[in-house]
Amino acid sequence: MSVIEIILIGVVVVLIFGGKKLPELMRGIGKSVKEFKSAKEEGPSK
Repeated sequence: MSVIEIILIGVVVVLIFGGKKLPELMRGIGKSVKEFKSAKEEGPSK
């Protein structure tokens, strides 16, 4: 992806979700990624 595409996606996200919802959305994504990484390190649970 080029820088222009990333900026365009960012602008569309801000327009859709608005400035107030964006930090909340990013926080949720961050928690999900953190949880996924920790689960991946632990391996499959049996």
